[in-house]
Amino acid sequence: MQKLGELLRSQRRRDEASTGTALSLRSAALSDVGLVRGNNEDSAYAGQALVAVADGVGGHAYGEVASSVAIRTLAALDGDIAGEEIVYALANSVQTANESLADMIAERPDLRGMGTTLTALLCSGGNRLAVAHIGDSRAYRLRDGVLRQLTTDHTLVQSLLSAGKITEEEAAADPRRSMILRALDGRGAANFDLSVFRAVPGDRYLVCSDGVSDVLTEDEITGELTAGSPATAVARLATSSLEAGSSDNVTCAVADVVEGHPDVSSSPIVTGAAASWC
Repeated sequence: MQKLGELLRSQRRRDEASTGTALSLRSAALSDVGLVRGNNEDSAYAGQALVAVADGVGGHAYGEVASSVAIRTLAALDGDIAGEEIVYALANSVQTANESLADMIAERPDLRGMGTTLTALLCSGGNRLAVAHIGDSRAYRLRDGVLRQLTTDHTLVQSLLSAGKITEEEAAADPRRSMILRALDGRGAANFDLSVFRAVPGDRYLVCSDGVSDVLTEDEITGELTAGSPATAVARLATSSLEAGSSDNVTCAVADVVEGHPDVSSSPIVTGAAASWC
């Protein structure tokens, strides 16, 4: 994880031209069990300051519990958090979720082996957007029609690709592409990536599980993201993923950066396993 002090100093330099306009997110999320799986281990949250997706791992070792714990822990962040506080708040919340998993496993040894990916975006009332990431769920930004992947998969195949040992074509066909190297699993401190970006009105963000990114190309994702509202975009992404034959749970959250303070009358969306877990 990048050192917080370095991250904040770098972001302050990029923020010098900020107008100080209040920003918030207009978001939607959708999770589908998919065509093959018997249960949904994915969880997602879409609010006015926070969007997040967690993809549980562990199968019968209760991956759905792990993803629910992660999402419900981070949900407390969905409020008006200003400036540098979002970085600390997001980092602390991810660690808290990991510690909660450790406590649960200590009380119930049958849960040993559960874990979850987590990719979360937290927007301040100003122009900052913090990203926390562990595993192979992804975050993308669509700005002026150009899609950019903001996260790097923590997978064996991505490590081989980054080292130049395999090509993009080989990576896409490698049967090990979903073998993750990092997850929130309650075993030691969480080793997650943390970054900060400048939020710009008109930006559209996507956070999704590999049930989406494994079967859709970036061009296909871009095409679906450019259509309509966030609610329309998540529906199209999910439908396209299922039509492409995704064999996993399919989960995505889409958020637009908009000017103005959050609409307090708007309720956040909690979907997937977290919607029914207690």
